Formats: sequence, structure tokens, C-alpha cells
Amino acid sequence: MRTRFRTIFLSDTHLGFRGVATGELSALLKHTDCERLYLVGDILDLWALKQRWHWPAAHNQVVRRILKHAKRGAHVVYIPGNHDDGLRQYAGLDLGGVRIARQAVHRTADGRSLLVTHGDEYDLVVQHSKLLSLLGTWAYDHLILLNRLTNWLRGLVGLAPWSFAKAVKLKVKGACTFLSDFQTALMAEAKRRNLDGVVCGHVHQAALVTDASGLLYANCGDWLEKPTALVEHDDGRLEILDVRAFLAQAGITTDANPAEEVVLDEAEDAAASAIPGLLAGAVA
Repeated sequence: MRTRFRTIFLSDTHLGFRGVATGELSALLKHTDCERLYLVGDILDLWALKQRWHWPAAHNQVVRRILKHAKRGAHVVYIPGNHDDGLRQYAGLDLGGVRIARQAVHRTADGRSLLVTHGDEYDLVVQHSKLLSLLGTWAYDHLILLNRLTNWLRGLVGLAPWSFAKAVKLKVKGACTFLSDFQTALMAEAKRRNLDGVVCGHVHQAALVTDASGLLYANCGDWLEKPTALVEHDDGRLEILDVRAFLAQAGITTDANPAEEVVLDEAEDAAASAIPGLLAGAVA
């Protein structure tokens, strides 16, 4: 059986990067249904693929499960971010039922209108210093790899996982200021457009906040440190889903065989098969 949500928002899955929680992501997609599925940027990590090609069967399996949602009737929208900005040139294209768009406006079941954007366009570092942004990404990627090794060692002695990156975000004054400014900029954009809030990704910090004026800031989180998704229930209520806890509570194990075939029709299968070639062209 699959759990039904009205809407699922995913961001920062970084397919193509080593260490993505593809088992949990594939399991979530396999065991859920939704009317709308928003892919809110950095779904494919073209920056990582440019440095080193890494596209295992588990990553293509996730793509096929996304296409399967489209086949079952979900309205799937892919909004590229800075790590997959090469796909922005394809805005308006429909690939196997997945529509690529620069931004979107989502209307919740309870009548709220939300701007859906990755958020990098409101990040001054990304916009005005691409080199600095690339260096920051390189440092973050290596921090994640170091964090994984550390947590493996912690696991050997019975200690719980610990996140370097999260500690930096929460304790370093500059990082805290950046997160606050990022949230403020996005909520100001939603207000400027007379919308009720914003759904974004980019900063790898899941959040669901409503300010004093009623404006909503929702960040989907990421799939490198702690897998999270933003979901909308049938009554319009939004929730940050701790994916590992959700799967455990439902008694769902991650895919033991990531290369397991997902049955698609001819057009969808062609779209899934074309993904590696499209990526190779985008990173060339």
C-alpha cells in the first residue's frame, strides 16, 4: 500500500553526487501517491558530474520512479536550481510527463498561493560570485564525505550520527546571518507578488515557518545529511517529513535492489533511457 499526499515537494537530491540517500528516496517514491510532485531544484547535480561522472543504477532508478508518478497521473514539475542550472534552457519542455519550469505558483487545498522556487536566484553569493560559490560547494562536498566517515566510526562505538555541516550552520554567526537573510529575501519576494508564502530548497536546512503577518517560508531540506521532504495533506496542512522516521514507522525498508526494473510504457522508458545522455550533453 502507498501513503497518499496531496502534494510532495523534493529538493536537493543531488543525483550524480556520491553519498546521496537514494535508497530512502527510491523507497519514498515507491510507497507514496500524490496529485502533484514538485522537484524544487538541485535534483541532478551537474556540477558534480562535470568533475567526475557518477551515475549508478540507483540514481537512474530514482528517475524512473519519478516518471512512474507521472504515469500514475501526478502533475510533475521540475524547477532547476544552481547545481542543475543547465536545464533551465529547457524550460517549457515536457520529458516523459515531467514539465520543466523556472518557477511555479502552487495553490494549496486551503486556498493559499505559494511561490515554488529553488532559491539560488535570491542568493547573492551564487548570483555575483560563481567562483566563490563553486569553492563553497567543493568544501561542503568534502565536508559531507568526511562527515560520513566520522559517523561510520561513531557507529562502531555506539554513538549517534552527528552533522558537521548542521553544526556550522547553527553555530557560525555568518552562516546564521546568511540563512536569515535568505529566508527574509524569499518571503519579501512572495509578499511583493501578493502570494501567501514560498517553498524553496538550496540551503539544505528544512524549515516550516510562518511570520507575524502570516507569510509562510517552507524549505524542503536535502538528501545528503538528513533526508527530508515537504508534503501537503488533503486539508492543505504542510509538514516537514523526516523520511527515515516515516519509512520506519510504516515498516518500509529501503530498496535492497536499486537496479530493480520499474515498468514504464514505451515513451516513458525512452525518456528514462535518455536521461544519462541528456546529462552528458548538459555537462559537456
